[in-house]
Amino acid sequence: MMRRIAVLDAPSNLGLRPPTPTAVPGCAKAPGALRDQGLVPRLRARDAGCLTPPRYDPGDWRPGDGVCHAPEIAGYSAALADRIGAVIDRGEFPLVLGGDCSILLGSALAMHRLGEAVGGRIGLVFVDGHSDFRHPGNASYVGAAAGEDLALVTGRGQADLAAIEGRRPYFRDVDVVVLGIRAQDEYRLDLQAAGITTRPVPALRAEGAARTAQWAREELADCAGYWVHIDVDVLDPAVMPAVDAPDPGGIAFAELEILLGGLVDTPHCLGVELTVFDPDYDPDGVYAAEIVNTVVAGLAPVTAPAAPRPRLFPAAPLASAPRPGGGASGGGAAPDGGGLPPGRADAPDASRPAPEIA
Repeated sequence: MMRRIAVLDAPSNLGLRPPTPTAVPGCAKAPGALRDQGLVPRLRARDAGCLTPPRYDPGDWRPGDGVCHAPEIAGYSAALADRIGAVIDRGEFPLVLGGDCSILLGSALAMHRLGEAVGGRIGLVFVDGHSDFRHPGNASYVGAAAGEDLALVTGRGQADLAAIEGRRPYFRDVDVVVLGIRAQDEYRLDLQAAGITTRPVPALRAEGAARTAQWAREELADCAGYWVHIDVDVLDPAVMPAVDAPDPGGIAFAELEILLGGLVDTPHCLGVELTVFDPDYDPDGVYAAEIVNTVVAGLAPVTAPAAPRPRLFPAAPLASAPRPGGGASGGGAAPDGGGLPPGRADAPDASRPAPEIA
């Protein structure tokens, strides 16, 4: 049975610094620009609506005050988690259109709730040009949540964002795979020290996008399912300059399409979010069209008739020993990554039916 995609707009720009003292970040316009290119009908998706964010207003925030807009982001994240959970409860595949990377907190909260409900851990594939791993332990101050989202969702930073509903962390370090950061990412050594598995662009290209997707799935094989975060600044600014922080050395649209297709071609992929596209830098809609073409092609496996309805299986206990290949680029590809398939002898209590998202 194929899965229907549900497109949910999350046009929050609360996690970014203002581009100029009197302007607001334009990525809040991204869902509208992508919809204008026919994204929803081309995916034959259900329109899941829009979660309107609070107003962008840094006020008198200063360095040292913690994360800017923290109360607003926390409230928005809880509401977004509710909306994502409702989509998954319908048996649908959520495609969340950001907005900036701070929307990951809402997705992460939804995944932690889901993992608790099914008795397993949910993983994260973090496809981004930057590690977004700034936190009080490695920086003099924090401020823009979109540059700190991976740190926050792995439990680092102030509790009002990193421990919403008393949940900390939303994703364990061992259940995160980072793809597409640049070779000289500022926090690459911190990721390695944490045991977070990474594959920067040079290694991604050396292995190829298809093998990299398979490898990422295998890295999360002990998880009951996983969420995919895609920041379009993973693309090289030569082909995607319409982002807030373009950084040379990224991948091409064709590579992103193959990577996305490989990541979603399993029932254990629970959903995808797309962030940081800024239509203010795309007045003719050229880049919006490229993104939509890539997303439609990349998500084709989700709606293919052979795709089964998502089933979540309790994950294996978290081993105390480090995972093979953890914290470094590399590792072998596997034909599939995801939860335990039906009938496996090593599935927890195989005599009972596995929990299913209704």
